[in-house]
Amino acid sequence: VSQALDNERERRINQYAWESAFFLLALAVCIAVIWRALRAEARVLQEQDSFLALVSHQFKTPLASLQLSLETMAMRTLSADQSRTLIDRMLSDLARMEIMVSQILDSVRLEGGRVDLKREPLDLSAAVARVLSQFEDRARNDRIKIAGDMPRGLQVLADPLAVDVVVRNLLENAIAAVAPVGGTITLAARQLNGEVELTIRDSGIGFRQVDSPRLFKKFSRLHPGGGSRHYGTGLGLFIVRRLMQLTGGRVSAHSDGVGQGASFVLTWPMAPMESA
Repeated sequence: VSQALDNERERRINQYAWESAFFLLALAVCIAVIWRALRAEARVLQEQDSFLALVSHQFKTPLASLQLSLETMAMRTLSADQSRTLIDRMLSDLARMEIMVSQILDSVRLEGGRVDLKREPLDLSAAVARVLSQFEDRARNDRIKIAGDMPRGLQVLADPLAVDVVVRNLLENAIAAVAPVGGTITLAARQLNGEVELTIRDSGIGFRQVDSPRLFKKFSRLHPGGGSRHYGTGLGLFIVRRLMQLTGGRVSAHSDGVGQGASFVLTWPMAPMESA
């Protein structure tokens, strides 16, 4: 009887030990999951705080410029040339704020899945030409040369509005990279293995190649030290990558280093040839 009691006691001790070990393991896993969730939430909150601070700062600069221009026009009698200069400056400030608002709204729609994208045959050369026409005056004023090598007849399978947004956002980044000293931006397209590549290359400040994956993350800014003329939300490249993913394309970035310029390559499926 004594031996049986000892065996039963030992069995129960082992059982309790295993149950305790399992409980501690489960508790440790739960703590780890909760810690990771809290850490992720803290990171999101930190990103939101950083984003709000960034956007507030980015809006304050053009708003201050607008206020100064309006006060100057209200308090002084200006010549026609002086008035034209101030008006051009105000229009430029408004355009930059419009870009930031558009990027914020695009990001919200993409995050919430509230986008209606369609893939259809699209003349890439014509689409890029329409976007470039919107940058002619700005490039000339900023002493930036934009050159394109766009063969005619390159048909891609993409959403027209998405193509407009991604090309425009990449041109905004390229201009930010070369301003305010001026520089060159080149666009080149080619057909390769059933796909069409559009490369947008600038002669700007570049980046370390190791930082390439970080460029497309939300709230990440390509040119954090871009100076007083750089406006941005840290959403432009995030929007580019998301739109390319949603329409069956892809985007990549390359630079030989800081000060060596940068290249962004957009790739779409080539549209099928129409049967005669």
